[in-house]
Amino acid sequence: MRIARIRDSKVKETYGIISGDGKSIVTKAEIQQQTGIPVPPNIKDFMFGGWLEEVKQQQDKLKYLHKISEIELLAPIPNPPKIVCLAFNYYDHARDAGLTPSDEPVIFLKPRTALNEPFKDVICPSFVTRLDYEAELAVVIGRRTKKVSEEKALDSVFGYMVFHDVSARDIQFKDKQFTRGKGIDTFAPCGPWITTGDEVADPQQLRIITKVNGEVRQDSSSSNMVIPIRRIISALSVTMTLEPGDIISTGTPAGVAMSMKEPRYLKDGDIVEISIEKLGMIKNRIVFQ
Repeated sequence: MRIARIRDSKVKETYGIISGDGKSIVTKAEIQQQTGIPVPPNIKDFMFGGWLEEVKQQQDKLKYLHKISEIELLAPIPNPPKIVCLAFNYYDHARDAGLTPSDEPVIFLKPRTALNEPFKDVICPSFVTRLDYEAELAVVIGRRTKKVSEEKALDSVFGYMVFHDVSARDIQFKDKQFTRGKGIDTFAPCGPWITTGDEVADPQQLRIITKVNGEVRQDSSSSNMVIPIRRIISALSVTMTLEPGDIISTGTPAGVAMSMKEPRYLKDGDIVEISIEKLGMIKNRIVFQ
């Protein structure tokens, strides 16, 4: 299933389930009406409290009454406990940067204030001079997880979504670490919804494409990850407890602006579109102010 957090025509925040073709939605209130299941008002309770499993058993009763165009899609997780991001986790990206990838996750954290909607503007401070894009496959954790084995790690995954790790390279290079340059408000658009793990047979075989103003800049596959998702989850769980709603963004493939011979950083008004096979597409305009 595809679970979306939305704002409806009455400017009320709620959630819903997206149809298989990604074009229609049934809202929280309609899920309750159509199935008789008293689903909770909070999307996190719905996803992680067992309610979704009940709805799945009656999904043949669901009628998708609204077009996606009739509602506003929001960042799927409103208050994630953690946003953990990996650096240089693709062989091609590490190669372009002249680095030897690590066999252990190299991570940094993004503040949840960086979260942004899947189709809202990315607001960049005017003093940033090297703004870059990074298309990433994000994992949403569905259960409390500590010291899990690689073999059982995917059991902790609730689902997957598209994630844009917007990066101010000038700040990143000056600081010699990632947090400030990647933690600016609106620098983490994601969505457009969460696709549950049972819909993705192999998360290591998903095509990832980034377009800037219609031009393809990144075209790769999650098969190029240095550390696969099951090992990421297992390794992280040794040092930190993973919690329901945690977002783990698994790194970006080759094609970012900073790795070009003549870097083509993002400018005011640029449109960045990121799509991942089976997970959908997000699109954001860049606004400097």
